[in-house]
Amino acid sequence: MRNHTTLLAVTAAALLALTACSSSGDDASSESSTTVEAPSITPTPADAALVTQAVQAYTTAYFKGDGDTAYATLSKRCAGKVTAADYSTAIEQAAADYGPDHAATDVRAEVSGALARVTYKVAGLPKFDQQSQPWAREGGTWKYDAC
Repeated sequence: MRNHTTLLAVTAAALLALTACSSSGDDASSESSTTVEAPSITPTPADAALVTQAVQAYTTAYFKGDGDTAYATLSKRCAGKVTAADYSTAIEQAAADYGPDHAATDVRAEVSGALARVTYKVAGLPKFDQQSQPWAREGGTWKYDAC
């Protein structure tokens, strides 16, 4: 019981100390300047449009079984993890399993420099809907980077 009471007393003292440190004075110069906000990088409409086009092209190629196009859309990092032949085999199987009519819709891209996080739906196949899927700009082209 003594340890519990001591713990409560220490916690209360710590909270009081934090409250005292965070109180602000009447003049603006006494406000804390320790709050640091992350820089805001506003993507241009062109950046978001290019990512959207890349996502739509990749999704179309994926469900049509176009392994060459889908593989060419992979980032260097992802392409280094799978051969073109193995990837094409997987793409062909997806086309056989699901058919070609599954476009990427409601595409929303958050672009920050050469990286993007893309959220979109796959028409008719909600299990393939994506949240914050990574894409990377390489050589001016947006590449699928979710490997």
